[in-house]
Amino acid sequence: MKVIVADDQTAVREGLVTILGLIPGVEVVGAAATGAEAIELSDLFAPDVVLMDLNMPRVDGAEATAQIRARHPATQVVVLTTYADDDSILKALNAGALGYLTKNASRDDIRRALESAAAGHAHLDPAAHATVLQAASRPRVIEPPDGLTPREAEVLTLIADGLSNRDIAARLYLSEATVKTHVNHIFAKTASRDRAQAVAYAHRHGLAN
Repeated sequence: MKVIVADDQTAVREGLVTILGLIPGVEVVGAAATGAEAIELSDLFAPDVVLMDLNMPRVDGAEATAQIRARHPATQVVVLTTYADDDSILKALNAGALGYLTKNASRDDIRRALESAAAGHAHLDPAAHATVLQAASRPRVIEPPDGLTPREAEVLTLIADGLSNRDIAARLYLSEATVKTHVNHIFAKTASRDRAQAVAYAHRHGLAN
């Protein structure tokens, strides 16, 4: 298994090279100090796996991951970083990383993650796994169509629920005049002549409960 290590901290990078060199079947073919170097080395060596830090200069780990995966679909990326927050995890996974570990991972953890990634299987530490499950359970956010603002989309959903302008005003803590203005904007943007057509539009575009 050919592996590239990418980490901007010299001591960490050299330590990982040493650790990986002790794992049977692993050959470290390059070590990068930046995301840009990781991309260049991947172009040169076409490794099986890149062990990638996230916080690096010039090109960060997530962007480097996305570029490497686009250029070399057979090369997998395992993130090894100090960050375990949801944004970092999801950004890395969305960029194409197949593994995610924090830097308290043991040598066996790293070995398993590299082997899994090389075989095309995901390997996530418990924090990353929990984040993925939470993200999967969140309701899908629908982008309002036809230039509707989020507030107008909210009002349209309540219209589809059968609420009157007065009810909507009470629900959203708005004045009836403000709600009427939103309704007029909704009619104009959705080309609806009345509330019935607006309700039909809401159902067609996934804005009805």
